[in-house]
Amino acid sequence: MRPLGHEPAAGSANLADILERVLDKGVVIAGDIRVNLLDIELLTVKLRLVVASVDRAKEMGIDWWEDDPALSSRAGRRALDAENARLRARLAELEAGGGARVTREDMTR
Repeated sequence: MRPLGHEPAAGSANLADILERVLDKGVVIAGDIRVNLLDIELLTVKLRLVVASVDRAKEMGIDWWEDDPALSSRAGRRALDAENARLRARLAELEAGGGARVTREDMTR
């Protein structure tokens, strides 16, 4: 016999099921807010919200966080690797040219 007040909450199980289903299937919420004054558009706010699990988002082709250095350490590393490869290629090109003149453009690349 369970003590009074320790009954399993049926509502929490249902909420967990709903959350699991939302994350598995994904939900899209979209809406626009426009503020007009005398037929002159003053403000437009477009809202697009996708709620889904990471795996489901990747299946949908949404993976922007993987390329954002603020959100993924791998993204910063990839950008650094690409920059290093570009600089090494440019250095090899300059060295092969026998001390070719370095332009301002080379310095900013």
